[in-house]
Amino acid sequence: MVTTITEWYRNVVVTATTGCRLDLQLISTHARNAEYNPKRFAAVIMRIREPKTTALIFASGKMVVTGAKAQRDAWTACRKFSRILQKLGFSTEIADFKVQNIVSSFDCKFPIRLEGIALAKFGSVSYEPELFPGLVYRVQIPKVVVLMFASGKVVLTGAKSKDDIYRAFSAIWPWLQGFRVIHDKSISQTNGH
Repeated sequence: MVTTITEWYRNVVVTATTGCRLDLQLISTHARNAEYNPKRFAAVIMRIREPKTTALIFASGKMVVTGAKAQRDAWTACRKFSRILQKLGFSTEIADFKVQNIVSSFDCKFPIRLEGIALAKFGSVSYEPELFPGLVYRVQIPKVVVLMFASGKVVLTGAKSKDDIYRAFSAIWPWLQGFRVIHDKSISQTNGH
Protein backbone atom coordinates (compact mmCIF):
# COMPACT_ATOMS: atom_id res chain seq x y z
CA MET A 1 0.00 0.00 0.00
CA VAL A 2 1.22 3.49 -0.79
CA THR A 3 1.54 5.30 2.52
CA THR A 4 4.39 7.76 2.23
CA ILE A 5 5.65 10.26 -0.29
CA THR A 6 8.95 8.35 -0.55
CA GLU A 7 7.16 5.68 -2.56
CA TRP A 8 6.30 8.20 -5.30
CA TYR A 9 8.44 9.08 -8.30
CA ARG A 10 8.16 12.54 -9.80
CA ASN A 11 9.22 14.64 -12.73
CA VAL A 12 8.59 18.37 -12.41
CA VAL A 13 8.60 20.42 -15.63
CA VAL A 14 8.98 24.19 -15.29
CA THR A 15 9.49 27.17 -17.56
CA ALA A 16 11.34 30.38 -16.84
CA THR A 17 12.94 33.28 -18.67
CA THR A 18 16.50 34.56 -18.37
CA GLY A 19 15.64 38.17 -19.15
CA CYS A 20 18.00 38.44 -22.13
CA ARG A 21 18.58 37.06 -25.62
CA LEU A 22 21.14 34.27 -25.86
CA ASP A 23 23.76 33.24 -28.43
CA LEU A 24 23.13 29.50 -28.61
CA GLN A 25 26.22 28.78 -30.71
CA LEU A 26 28.44 30.47 -28.11
CA ILE A 27 26.74 28.55 -25.29
CA SER A 28 27.14 25.20 -27.04
CA THR A 29 30.84 25.74 -27.75
CA HIS A 30 31.80 27.09 -24.31
CA ALA A 31 29.53 25.35 -21.81
CA ARG A 32 30.12 21.82 -20.59
CA ASN A 33 27.27 19.34 -20.93
CA ALA A 34 25.64 21.41 -23.67
CA GLU A 35 24.65 20.31 -27.15
CA TYR A 36 23.17 22.26 -30.02
CA ASN A 37 22.13 21.14 -33.47
CA PRO A 38 20.02 23.95 -35.00
CA LYS A 39 18.98 21.73 -37.91
CA ARG A 40 17.30 19.32 -35.50
CA PHE A 41 16.08 21.54 -32.65
CA ALA A 42 16.02 25.29 -31.97
CA ALA A 43 17.42 25.11 -28.44
CA VAL A 44 20.60 24.24 -26.58
CA ILE A 45 20.17 21.10 -24.51
CA MET A 46 22.13 21.45 -21.27
CA ARG A 47 22.38 19.00 -18.37
CA ILE A 48 23.54 19.31 -14.79
CA ARG A 49 24.10 16.56 -12.24
CA GLU A 50 22.73 18.14 -9.07
CA PRO A 51 19.82 18.33 -9.14
CA LYS A 52 19.82 15.93 -12.10
CA THR A 53 17.97 18.00 -14.68
CA THR A 54 17.94 18.94 -18.34
CA ALA A 55 17.27 22.41 -19.71
CA LEU A 56 16.13 23.42 -23.16
CA ILE A 57 17.52 26.92 -23.59
CA PHE A 58 16.15 29.05 -26.43
CA ALA A 59 17.70 32.14 -28.08
CA SER A 60 14.77 34.23 -26.80
CA GLY A 61 15.95 33.55 -23.25
CA LYS A 62 13.15 31.11 -22.49
CA MET A 63 14.09 27.96 -20.66
CA VAL A 64 12.28 24.65 -20.06
CA VAL A 65 13.70 22.54 -17.22
CA THR A 66 12.72 18.92 -16.73
CA GLY A 67 13.78 16.04 -14.53
CA ALA A 68 13.55 17.68 -11.11
CA LYS A 69 11.95 15.60 -8.36
CA ALA A 70 10.41 18.62 -6.61
CA GLN A 71 9.56 22.25 -7.36
CA ARG A 72 12.39 23.43 -5.08
CA ASP A 73 14.87 21.33 -7.09
CA ALA A 74 13.53 22.81 -10.34
CA TRP A 75 14.10 26.34 -8.95
CA THR A 76 17.64 25.39 -7.88
CA ALA A 77 18.31 23.97 -11.35
CA CYS A 78 17.06 27.17 -13.04
CA ARG A 79 19.42 29.21 -10.88
CA LYS A 80 22.35 26.91 -11.72
CA PHE A 81 21.64 27.08 -15.46
CA SER A 82 21.43 30.86 -15.12
CA ARG A 83 24.82 30.97 -13.35
CA ILE A 84 26.39 28.94 -16.16
CA LEU A 85 25.05 31.49 -18.66
CA GLN A 86 26.32 34.37 -16.50
CA LYS A 87 29.82 32.86 -16.52
CA LEU A 88 29.63 32.95 -20.33
CA GLY A 89 28.95 36.69 -20.22
CA PHE A 90 25.15 36.84 -20.40
CA SER A 91 23.31 39.13 -18.02
CA THR A 92 20.67 36.65 -16.88
CA GLU A 93 18.11 36.89 -14.12
CA ILE A 94 15.48 34.19 -13.63
CA ALA A 95 11.90 35.44 -14.03
CA ASP A 96 8.47 34.03 -14.86
CA PHE A 97 9.23 30.72 -13.10
CA LYS A 98 6.18 28.50 -13.53
CA VAL A 99 5.39 24.83 -12.96
CA GLN A 100 3.92 23.50 -16.21
CA ASN A 101 3.45 19.85 -15.29
CA ILE A 102 4.15 17.39 -12.52
CA VAL A 103 4.20 13.72 -13.44
CA SER A 104 4.00 11.32 -10.52
CA SER A 105 3.92 7.56 -10.45
CA PHE A 106 3.57 4.87 -7.84
CA ASP A 107 3.00 1.14 -7.51
CA CYS A 108 -0.08 -0.03 -5.59
CA LYS A 109 1.74 -3.30 -4.85
CA PHE A 110 -1.31 -5.23 -6.07
CA PRO A 111 -2.88 -5.88 -9.50
CA ILE A 112 -5.97 -3.89 -10.54
CA ARG A 113 -9.12 -5.10 -12.37
CA LEU A 114 -9.25 -2.38 -15.02
CA GLU A 115 -12.32 -3.90 -16.70
CA GLY A 116 -14.24 -3.51 -13.43
CA ILE A 117 -13.38 0.17 -13.17
CA ALA A 118 -14.30 0.72 -16.84
CA LEU A 119 -17.66 -1.06 -16.44
CA ALA A 120 -18.47 0.90 -13.26
CA LYS A 121 -18.41 4.08 -15.40
CA PHE A 122 -16.81 6.43 -12.87
CA GLY A 123 -16.90 9.78 -14.69
CA SER A 124 -14.44 10.32 -17.51
CA VAL A 125 -12.94 6.85 -17.95
CA SER A 126 -11.49 5.43 -21.16
CA TYR A 127 -10.31 1.84 -21.45
CA GLU A 128 -9.50 0.32 -24.83
CA PRO A 129 -6.93 -2.43 -24.17
CA GLU A 130 -6.53 -3.20 -27.89
CA LEU A 131 -5.19 0.37 -28.37
CA PHE A 132 -3.47 1.10 -25.02
CA PRO A 133 -2.92 -1.25 -22.06
CA GLY A 134 -3.85 1.32 -19.43
CA LEU A 135 -7.12 2.79 -18.25
CA VAL A 136 -7.26 6.58 -18.63
CA TYR A 137 -9.21 8.55 -16.05
CA ARG A 138 -9.55 12.33 -16.21
CA VAL A 139 -9.96 13.89 -12.77
CA GLN A 140 -11.87 17.17 -13.15
CA ILE A 141 -10.76 18.92 -9.94
CA PRO A 142 -7.83 19.13 -9.97
CA LYS A 143 -7.31 18.67 -13.71
CA VAL A 144 -5.10 15.58 -13.64
CA VAL A 145 -4.96 12.62 -16.01
CA VAL A 146 -4.49 9.24 -14.33
CA LEU A 147 -3.16 6.20 -16.18
CA MET A 148 -3.85 2.93 -14.35
CA PHE A 149 -2.29 -0.36 -15.40
CA ALA A 150 -3.37 -3.91 -14.51
CA SER A 151 0.03 -4.47 -12.84
CA GLY A 152 -0.86 -1.89 -10.18
CA LYS A 153 1.35 0.84 -11.60
CA VAL A 154 -0.30 4.27 -11.71
CA VAL A 155 0.84 7.50 -13.39
CA LEU A 156 -0.65 10.92 -12.64
CA THR A 157 0.11 13.76 -15.06
CA GLY A 158 -0.99 17.33 -15.64
CA ALA A 159 -0.74 18.45 -12.02
CA LYS A 160 0.53 21.94 -11.25
CA SER A 161 1.33 21.31 -7.58
CA LYS A 162 2.03 18.57 -5.08
CA ASP A 163 -1.41 19.29 -3.61
CA ASP A 164 -3.00 18.48 -7.00
CA ILE A 165 -1.25 15.09 -6.92
CA TYR A 166 -2.50 14.34 -3.40
CA ARG A 167 -6.06 15.39 -4.26
CA ALA A 168 -6.13 13.24 -7.40
CA PHE A 169 -4.64 10.33 -5.45
CA SER A 170 -7.33 10.71 -2.77
CA ALA A 171 -9.98 10.54 -5.50
CA ILE A 172 -8.67 7.32 -7.07
CA TRP A 173 -7.25 5.37 -4.11
CA PRO A 174 -10.67 3.96 -3.02
CA TRP A 175 -11.23 2.65 -6.57
CA LEU A 176 -7.83 1.06 -6.70
CA GLN A 177 -8.47 -0.75 -3.43
CA GLY A 178 -12.02 -1.69 -4.47
CA PHE A 179 -10.86 -3.19 -7.76
CA ARG A 180 -7.73 -4.95 -6.57
CA VAL A 181 -7.20 -8.47 -7.85
CA ILE A 182 -7.33 -10.90 -4.95
CA HIS A 183 -5.60 -14.21 -5.58
CA ASP A 184 -7.42 -17.09 -3.89
CA LYS A 185 -4.88 -19.89 -3.37
CA SER A 186 -7.59 -22.47 -2.60
CA ILE A 187 -9.13 -22.02 -6.08
CA SER A 188 -5.84 -22.29 -7.93
CA GLN A 189 -4.83 -25.38 -5.92
CA THR A 190 -8.07 -27.24 -6.72
CA ASN A 191 -7.58 -26.54 -10.43
CA GLY A 192 -4.11 -28.02 -10.27
CA HIS A 193 -2.29 -24.76 -10.96
